[in-house]
Amino acid sequence: MSRFSNAISSFFARGFATSLLQRNRFPWVDYLRGIAIILVVYRHALIGIERSGMNVPKVLVDANMIFYSFRMPLFFIVSGIFIGGSLKRKRLVQVVEKKFETLLYPYLVWAFIQVTLQILLSGFVNSERSWFDYLYIIYQPRNLDQFWYLPALFNTTVIYIIVKVKLKPPQWVQLSAGVVLYFVSAHLTKISMLSDWMEFYLFFGIGDTIASLFFTDRIQKLLGSTKTLILIIPVFIITQVFYLRHYEYYYRDYFSGQVQFLAIALIGCFTMFVFAFCLQKWKIISWLRIFGYHSLYIYVMHVLVIAFMRIVMTKVLGVHNATILLFNGIFWGITLPVLFYNLFIKDKLLWFLFTYKKNKPGSITE
Repeated sequence: MSRFSNAISSFFARGFATSLLQRNRFPWVDYLRGIAIILVVYRHALIGIERSGMNVPKVLVDANMIFYSFRMPLFFIVSGIFIGGSLKRKRLVQVVEKKFETLLYPYLVWAFIQVTLQILLSGFVNSERSWFDYLYIIYQPRNLDQFWYLPALFNTTVIYIIVKVKLKPPQWVQLSAGVVLYFVSAHLTKISMLSDWMEFYLFFGIGDTIASLFFTDRIQKLLGSTKTLILIIPVFIITQVFYLRHYEYYYRDYFSGQVQFLAIALIGCFTMFVFAFCLQKWKIISWLRIFGYHSLYIYVMHVLVIAFMRIVMTKVLGVHNATILLFNGIFWGITLPVLFYNLFIKDKLLWFLFTYKKNKPGSITE
């Protein structure tokens, strides 16, 4: 029995790379990414169920809309916080190459894989794909389910750092450009390869702007304070409820809607920062760090996993309860990609699925 227990423990240790929990460098980053990626998986599991024609309890739909307001801006702000450090350690061309390897390369590989599988399995999945959809990889990633984020972050990062290094503008110029791009982006959505980076340039710039202050002892203490968490939670709840009740209005009154969304998103992001720092101080829910570290791998694979598990549950097991399908999809959507990556991809036969440099797998946390 002891041998069996040891084998199980070893499997989980390898499959989930639990040794990562021994790292003491910025645990809050992994906590943040863990929270954000679970919310992303939640959204796509819910959308898949709705597209299947099932009725989803309103409370679950409302929860998705609440979380929608800040989860993607959060990713961009975190990336912006660390870009200055990357530029101090590496030359511009090295940073660009690293971002290509860890963001754009996986996007090209996995977008092609997902579209291909959706075409071949068109009789079983919700997506209606054709060979024309391969063109979306080049100019309209918003039509490819979850994949838009990877080229958006790559484009945002590259354009931002080229401007930062080559033109050396004052930071207020970067932020001002981000504001303009934020409002203009909605008019260019027919080419989301362009509009997506424009929409989130501001959030990336905010991350870079606050970086120098962010790592001071005073701010770190403030973010990790239980008192700060207690004070911000009511503000977070009020703004999220407001967003839930008015988000449809944003599509009718574009300018004021975008202003309100920006404020609500930033409050949501700040709340998540405080929550993550408190989790780091309390040293609880450490499994979130595992999923945060593996967020890239979860991001590109979770839609395929969710679709597969939904087909098994509905077609094979006869389960049609939307709530059960949702949480089943979330569980497998975050766990199976981590297992698959660590057992079959990282330094293994399928290494090329995430990097073109053998034995140097990329990580979204870099």
